[in-house]
Amino acid sequence: MVARSSHFKLLARRSFTFGEGLASGATRGHLRAKNLSTPSREVRVPRGNQQSLLDRVRPYTVLYRGGFLSHVTAAQLHGLPLPWFDDEIKTVHVTAAPPSSQPRRRGVIGHTNAVNPDDIMLLDGVPVTTPARTFLDLGAILSLDQLVAVADFLVCEHHRPFEPPRLPVVPAQALRSYIERQHHVRGLNAARAALDLMRIGVDSPQETRLRLLLQRAGLPVFTTNYAIPGDPDVWPDLACEEFKTSGEYEGEVHQTPQKQLYDRNRDERTAARGWLLVKVYKADMRRGDAYVVEMFKRALRRQGWEG
Repeated sequence: MVARSSHFKLLARRSFTFGEGLASGATRGHLRAKNLSTPSREVRVPRGNQQSLLDRVRPYTVLYRGGFLSHVTAAQLHGLPLPWFDDEIKTVHVTAAPPSSQPRRRGVIGHTNAVNPDDIMLLDGVPVTTPARTFLDLGAILSLDQLVAVADFLVCEHHRPFEPPRLPVVPAQALRSYIERQHHVRGLNAARAALDLMRIGVDSPQETRLRLLLQRAGLPVFTTNYAIPGDPDVWPDLACEEFKTSGEYEGEVHQTPQKQLYDRNRDERTAARGWLLVKVYKADMRRGDAYVVEMFKRALRRQGWEG
């Protein structure tokens, strides 16, 4: 009994099921104590304990044997960029494979899908859809631009001389091949459209949004992951080689003194090679797409564009 009680103390540091609590030596009284919350029937969450997202959602896969975490929950676990992120996890996406019925309980968004076993992976023993499958499932939830941002994140890679190399979560060709093999899946058309728009070397959803709005405005092509000739240490977010115009989205990471010094050096070296840099801030994006597009039109005209 001492060993079982000790096991319960360890278990109570993270979320667990009512059945796991009983099996570890806890009494029913223990499992109804005020220091445990019950977000959903049979799920217990220790109050005041900091725990990982994975530990928080783990019990739902225990309750649904053969079920797995998917959609938004899988995206959060893989760190995919979403237009929202709720650390408290008020709803958990759980998928069951037929002939099991769709999971239904408070706090759960249930799905029923027949997926290939290769679409499931284990994160510390917890079954979760793979990044590629999660991207496909998000096609039924996200807008096209949001889905492109996820694709950009998955395939992002670069080997810049001034920083450690970044490797893709899923190589671009592997993601394309995976989507090409799919048939009759919700979100598939959106996923295909997103792959046509994704680019390698994009570091943030804001960069994705900026690139897409410039592309839809009919401006000259801006490429990603581009090194300005003559200076291997200057890699703008976006670059139009024809008119030597580049673009940078200046997010919060650029607000530190060290980063500001780096950016000033980058800006000077960019100008020294005849390039004009357009710096876009969150406040600019709030003014609307037309405002941002006009910023780039002015720069392109200064560089010889006649559009």
